[in-house]
Formats: sequence, structure tokens, C-alpha cells
Amino acid sequence: MAEPLDRYDAELTTPETVILELEATDKADAASQLAKRLHAAGRISNLDGFLETVNSREHQLATGLPGGIGLPHARSEYVDRISIAVGITKFGHALDFGASDGPATVILLIATPASSFSDHLEVLATLARSLSKESFRESLRRANDPEVIAELINSSLVFFDH
Repeated sequence: MAEPLDRYDAELTTPETVILELEATDKADAASQLAKRLHAAGRISNLDGFLETVNSREHQLATGLPGGIGLPHARSEYVDRISIAVGITKFGHALDFGASDGPATVILLIATPASSFSDHLEVLATLARSLSKESFRESLRRANDPEVIAELINSSLVFFDH
């Protein structure tokens, strides 16, 4: 059974699930590297099965957001609790996630239990709202510390308004 989302204990991202200086050949490679971090952290039970779901979702609709953000995401039976892996690309290694304004330098892979439809949408909406702010995006890009990045993501999800 999926754990319910607890807004006040939002450890959705941990330093172990952050990749600084991400170098990937394309968005599928980036998703794979990030998913491996989630798998190693025990947040995904079947890496290949989860990646199949992510890649299927990517083919349905572009997940790039304005401002250099890639937001691949999937609800999957191989996820027990909502988790987010973060990749900050190495300089000159931006990736095309289909955003109208160009490639992504910040990639957030969101893994959600298959049964958590409303939590999935809530996390996506809350993150998108935070990521729409240039200051938040720049804070992520400039933080050269996985702990700081994890804290930025987690704190953005604790406080939200409907």
C-alpha cells in the first residue's frame, strides 16, 4: 500500500537522489541515471519496469517547462512512496525535454505510486509553481551541494496553497 503524502515530513528528495554535473546523451538517459539513484535508495522496486513507464509517459507529451526545466514523471506499481530525483546538468550539457524555450538544465524525475493520482497531481502542480519562479530555478542551479538541493525541493513541497 502506498504511503500517504505527509506535507510536514516531505523527504521526497534526499542528497543521495541528487546528481550534480549530470551528463546524459538524451532525456531517456537522464531519466535512467536519476531512476538508478531512486532504485539504489530503495524507492523503486523494479528499475526497468519503472523506466518503461517513464519512457511511455515521455512519448505521450513533452515534460519540459519554461526556464530550462525537465520534469519527467510517472505513476508506477514499482513505487511505494512519492520520490523525486534531481539532476543539474554539467555546463554545456542541457537536454531537450520539449519545452518551447529550449533545453533543460534542471531535471526532476518524479516517481509516484500507481494508486496516488491526486498526490501525483498535487506534487506536479506545487513543483511547477515553485519552478516558475526564476529565483527558485537559479537557487537549484547555483547550489553545488546535494543536501541544499534536496532541502530546496523538500521545502518547496511542504508549504503550498490551494
